[in-house]
Amino acid sequence: MIPETMTAVAIARPGGPEVLEARTIATPACGPGDVLIAVAAAGVNRPDLLQRQGKYPPPPGAPDTPGLEVAGTIAAVGAQVDAWRVGDAACALVAGGGYAEYCRAPAPQCLPVPKGFSFVEAAALPEAFFTVWTNVFDRGRLKWGESLLVHGGASGIGTTAIMLARAFGATAYATAGTPEKCAACERLGAARAINYREEDFVAVVREATAGRGVDVILDMVGGDYVSRNLEALAVEGRLVQIAFLRGARAEVNLLPLMQKRITFTGSTLRARSVAEKGNIAAALRAAVWPKLDAGELRPVIQSTHPLSNAADAHAELERGEHVGKIVLVVRP
Repeated sequence: MIPETMTAVAIARPGGPEVLEARTIATPACGPGDVLIAVAAAGVNRPDLLQRQGKYPPPPGAPDTPGLEVAGTIAAVGAQVDAWRVGDAACALVAGGGYAEYCRAPAPQCLPVPKGFSFVEAAALPEAFFTVWTNVFDRGRLKWGESLLVHGGASGIGTTAIMLARAFGATAYATAGTPEKCAACERLGAARAINYREEDFVAVVREATAGRGVDVILDMVGGDYVSRNLEALAVEGRLVQIAFLRGARAEVNLLPLMQKRITFTGSTLRARSVAEKGNIAAALRAAVWPKLDAGELRPVIQSTHPLSNAADAHAELERGEHVGKIVLVVRP
């Protein structure tokens, strides 16, 4: 039986981690094209922090409860859903509602829990893997034999990008802020990790590639990194912007972009349609999930926290000392 109410984490008001509090709210209904997941674990991501601060409101129709990725057991299926059954183990990308005992997810955005994976590991997959696949492989067109530079290599997105680049035959480079994080990136398969506090990534990339530059850069920094990224790219390179921790505005010298015939693109994921996200899920299931099932790839988990300690998870993510993902455990 699905209860009428459930425990969920609410944002009492915009502010620091302390504004997160557990509340009893109505269990979401399952729409005709949805599944209802009894959440076992939920990933914690930087957009959750921005939503808590009042800087990133959920898109229309999404719940106010934070949380963009979940894993658990399907408790109900909508009338139009044929691909899933009650009792199936699934993980899902959602537009909100993940920090809760139950979460409604559009069926096309769900993927099976890979073989041998715990629910904690599965909850660490959707946001990072959807983001990396659509930006690095779709928009960035990374191919076998090419090279990728990912900024923030120790983050959930960064660790995923390094692993997927290597899995598909590309050379990965990464930036990170401490020797320990750089070492972690290299253990994951980065050919060279660059401590951005001590080294100029443009110079290091030039040296590592014999002056050629890299084919794709995945950037979540923005600001003054934009012009430096253009310098670090090879001819016909692709710069993909997914965030702007150093600011959304930049003064850019367009000459390198023109001379190298660079493609500068970017995207957001949360507000995209179910059909678009479903297409990404289908591509992941075909290309990446077999590697997960075979044990060739596994997410990096920094820590877990119980749902009631979501504030601690947010504080840890904000400190920026983590490598990989932080996950909330909803059902031990």
